[in-house]
Amino acid sequence: MKEITKEQLKVKIFETRALMGAAAAAIISEKINELLADKEYVNIIFASAPSQNEFLAELITKSVDWSRVNAFHMDEYVGLGIDAPQGFGYFLKERLFDNVSCREVHYLNGTAENMEAECERYAGLLLKYPTDIVCLGIGENTHLAFNDPHVANFNDKEIVKVVDLDEACRLQQVNDGCFSNLSEVPVYALTITIPALFKSVYAYAIAPGPLKANAIYHTLNSEISERYPSTILRMHNNSVLFIDENSASKIGVNQVAEIN
Repeated sequence: MKEITKEQLKVKIFETRALMGAAAAAIISEKINELLADKEYVNIIFASAPSQNEFLAELITKSVDWSRVNAFHMDEYVGLGIDAPQGFGYFLKERLFDNVSCREVHYLNGTAENMEAECERYAGLLLKYPTDIVCLGIGENTHLAFNDPHVANFNDKEIVKVVDLDEACRLQQVNDGCFSNLSEVPVYALTITIPALFKSVYAYAIAPGPLKANAIYHTLNSEISERYPSTILRMHNNSVLFIDENSASKIGVNQVAEIN
């Protein structure tokens, strides 16, 4: 494992996705248990994407008192319900929530009749249960949740909102194998905003694979701005980025010493 720091962001680089996922699960489960030693329950927001597969597979094997965890997911397509295989709620239900017994699991409803009311409902839950830990992915276009560059706002007053998805974001869903072609990918989604995600006490981002190499380069080297939303991670006081050698391939870490 190699480690570098960019502003406030600690970056851990692993040889393989499997090693990355195992390390992320170990560190995050340890943080959950540390918080549970002092709190009645812990509130966690989870990302939904194939980039999270190795992490989630390892996380469910860890010794955690899930009965004291309130869980949220951070985004959902408009028009897809919780049982849609491409849905983000379904993704987490299958890989995490069906395998552990959380105190509460709160899903965004992509089929709500009134999307404004749904945003308000979910925002109320996030206010009721202030986020302790957020487990993020980073999009190929550097989005966090569904905050693509054209809708990202570091000073957003909203907590949850409806957004339109840019083509790069929608194409990623095809690249990830979630949809067979671009025309099938929904155009609108619900997302937790960047300031709401940023309020989490601890932020952990997990972004392996060669398709994330450009995004990781910009995350660590570009100006902190909405043009590259993930750059905001460098301003979070308790942030860690987990990547593998493929996603780290463009950031020049070959000379960084290994950490045992």
